[in-house]
Amino acid sequence: MEKISLTELEEWQRAQRQFTLLDVRRAKVRTADGAEIAEARWLDPNGLFTWKDDVPRDRPVVFVCAHGHEISQGCAATLSAMGLDSRYLEGGFAGWRDSGRPTVPLAAGTA
Repeated sequence: MEKISLTELEEWQRAQRQFTLLDVRRAKVRTADGAEIAEARWLDPNGLFTWKDDVPRDRPVVFVCAHGHEISQGCAATLSAMGLDSRYLEGGFAGWRDSGRPTVPLAAGTA
């Protein structure tokens, strides 16, 4: 399982690199934050074994949780074991937001 730094993820976005960005913060935490990283798709981490087979295999996948600890690391480890190029974001959403990087408000009905 690999990790990706805040700077690397920002570089990937700027370069328009093909990757899948999955927000796996718990629903209550995500709602309380009220924002997400642009282009992130939220998936309930409790449903990992339900949606794991639907993650695209043709590009890297980056997992974002609240702080870059257990949830995103566990998701990344599971998909890595399945043979996917998966990594977790160091510092998670809090690190991204607190470093002044851009976020977007949650869309209505997605919180």
